[in-house]
Amino acid sequence: MNKTTPQTAPLSPSSPLDMFPLPLLSLLFISASGLEPSAEKKKEKENEEELECHGGERRKSKYDMIFTRGDLLEVPRTLFIHFGIYLGGGRVAHFIPDIMPVISSDQYRIRQMVSNTRLLLGVLAKCGSVRVDSVEDFAYGADIRVNPMDKVLSHAVLKGEEVARRAEKLQGEVPYSLLWYNCEHFVMYCRYGTVMSFQTFQFCKTMRKLLLSRRVAKAAAVLAVSLVLYLQAVSLCSALLAVILPFLIWMAS
Repeated sequence: MNKTTPQTAPLSPSSPLDMFPLPLLSLLFISASGLEPSAEKKKEKENEEELECHGGERRKSKYDMIFTRGDLLEVPRTLFIHFGIYLGGGRVAHFIPDIMPVISSDQYRIRQMVSNTRLLLGVLAKCGSVRVDSVEDFAYGADIRVNPMDKVLSHAVLKGEEVARRAEKLQGEVPYSLLWYNCEHFVMYCRYGTVMSFQTFQFCKTMRKLLLSRRVAKAAAVLAVSLVLYLQAVSLCSALLAVILPFLIWMAS
């Protein structure tokens, strides 16, 4: 696979707002979410965030003895692996699907940990954001590992400070695509300067084996002929369709 180094992070050409009924998603999310947080809790959270960068210096964290600024972290999820960039001070930048910025302007609610409901609705609506969370919120209860991709890729690894700065610079709302621009694409750009996803590659490879096989081509041919005969719709167009579709699958297998 050829790898190229992009100059800027790619963005989806279309807006997620035009691709899914967001009012429906808003109703689904509101029905699944709890009550509004109290003003006292909001104030406590804001005070904690102010203390994190007091005097312009990063707050020390126990994780600074485990991870280095710019490290590529990964956490296993049910069906996939989630990636992020360690920024230091117990903070991680990661790209995650999230419906909340679309349906609410409350910055306190947006900054809260992304729940599974928010994540799933964000995937469906194709909207997400590059955000900075604590290590605990990023892990979401899973074990954190430093990704060993440095030993596999032929690309040169950028310096840790440059990696972290790239991740910090890309913060904000970004259109999300489960296959073509996800969390792995984001961290690959930050750390290696190339946009790719091994998870997407493996998924497409698996789907190719399942759908573009000789067995599927034979089954498609039998099904097409049977359907034409059953409907008694024998014509030039139907005959061509019954032949071309299985032929294309056969040649691609």
